[in-house]
Amino acid sequence: MHVHKNDTVVVIAGNFKGKQGKVLKVFPEKNRVIVEGVNVVKRHTRPSQKNPQGGIMQKEAPIHASNVMVIDPKTNEPTRIGYKHVTDPTTGKRKAMRVSRKSGEMF
Repeated sequence: MHVHKNDTVVVIAGNFKGKQGKVLKVFPEKNRVIVEGVNVVKRHTRPSQKNPQGGIMQKEAPIHASNVMVIDPKTNEPTRIGYKHVTDPTTGKRKAMRVSRKSGEMF
């Protein structure tokens, strides 16, 4: 999946197009992500131990991962993500690193 937790992303399609936020949670099996401040829905909740008052709660709902694009840390613009295999000099193991297609920056 091209999006990881704590990535800064911009929404490129849907009702929240153009909004930016941090990825709070990733659901790889469903190909969905929860982005901070995006797709906020209202839920009616009953009184409970955790929330004795009850009432209407607001929380972010998941959106499809194809509708978000990672922000390049170098240029602060949306970019596609590529992968580059790098060999770790200490252990000798190969590791896939994410690479920005715009700037070539690894992250």
